[in-house]
This record gives sequence, C-alpha cells and structure tokens, in this order.
Amino acid sequence: MHNQTNEVFMEIRELIGKITLQENISPIERNKVNGTFVIHIPNPLASYYSRFTEVNKPNSIVFVTKNPVSFEQILRATKIINAEHNLKLNGAKSELNIGRHKFSGIRVTGIERYTNIGMVQSAYQERGFEFHKNVKLGKGTDALIRVNKFFNMISIEEKIYQSPNNKDRFYFEIPRYVDWEDFREITFDIKNNISVSNYDIAKGIIYENDGITDIIRVIKPNITVDMVRLIREKYAHKLS
Repeated sequence: MHNQTNEVFMEIRELIGKITLQENISPIERNKVNGTFVIHIPNPLASYYSRFTEVNKPNSIVFVTKNPVSFEQILRATKIINAEHNLKLNGAKSELNIGRHKFSGIRVTGIERYTNIGMVQSAYQERGFEFHKNVKLGKGTDALIRVNKFFNMISIEEKIYQSPNNKDRFYFEIPRYVDWEDFREITFDIKNNISVSNYDIAKGIIYENDGITDIIRVIKPNITVDMVRLIREKYAHKLS
C-alpha cells in the first residue's frame, strides 16, 4: 500500500507492537451486557477534536474479560464480527492496572455510537469470550494501560514516523528501554522545560526482524515535524 504526498510515493509500514499509556478512565454503566465490567478510555485531546464533530462517539472501549485472552483470539473474532455486522472495528489485547488490581480485556475502537457498545460486546460474547463481573469505578480513575496493536507508519525522516490516518500522530525512536516510572519522571521534566505544549505522550515498542525497537508516540493538534524533532532530541538526551 502506498500514499502519495508531495508527488512522492511513501511506503506505509504496518508493524506489530505494544503501547503503554496512563489515562483517566471511566466506567460504562449502560448499553452493555448486564453485570459486566466495561471501560471507556477517552481521547486525551477530546476537547480539541470534539469541536469538529457533532457526534459524541466513544474513543476506545475495553471489554474486561474474566480471564486473559490472546491477541490471536481477538483478531480472529474481530474479523468475523466485522464481516457479519458490516463494521470496521479494531480489536486488540489490553492489560490495565487500576490501583493494585490488574485486569485483561479486549480494547475496541471504531464503535460509532455509545448505544452500539452492547451490541458489539454481545457479538464478542457469541464468539466465546467471557466477561469480568462489574467493578465499581469512579469517573476519571487513573489507570496504566498496555495495548498490543498494529502500527501504521510513514517514515518522515530518520527515526521519525507519522500515522497515515492521523496527521497529528507521530512516533519516534528512542535509544533504549525505559521503565514506566522513569519515563514519567523524564516526561514531567521535559514538559516543564520545552517550548512545545499541550501534547500527549505514550511509550511503546515495535517488533522488527532485527529485534525490538523502543518508540514514543506523540499526539498534538497541528503538530509539526520540527516540534516532534525537538521533543525527540529532549528524550534522546535524557536517555543517552
């Protein structure tokens, strides 16, 4: 697959990997299979993007499962559900740490309405998935989330990539692995000492033939390559 930009064909690379982020999540109380635990992960830039759409649709939904399930199971089920219901869902394996508790689930994007959540969850249930019983959760609960997913990337310059589906989403490589606590500390320091503001950050890995590459994902409305380059330089300095 290719995309034409400035009359130059740029290859879209599809890679598999993981992304780790920390977000305030909220429980879904209605439009779900009764007695189950369903979570909404909001778009971190929802206040900006909501100005350009009249439809209030869910960003990312997690159907918390009774037991861990494999990425392969989720991908196979999602493909069947999309074909049977004429949907364009993206299903992924996820893990959530909420306080001292760890949960597993199916992270789903592409649900067009909150009222469709129950129908989609029932479709996964029909494919053999069992869901975790409901857990009382306050709105804006902090959670550490890990998602196995496919990444689509266009190489912009060495070690910097852009999403072909979202011009405001970039990825860049970092020189080494960093655990979550150190990543948070480094990120806090960088955000307080950089001219670029109001961007969302997550860390991840991608699997390639020669091993694992550590990356950072950055999202900001109207972000430029110069901004991404500056942010990357800050992380490269901290992690060198």
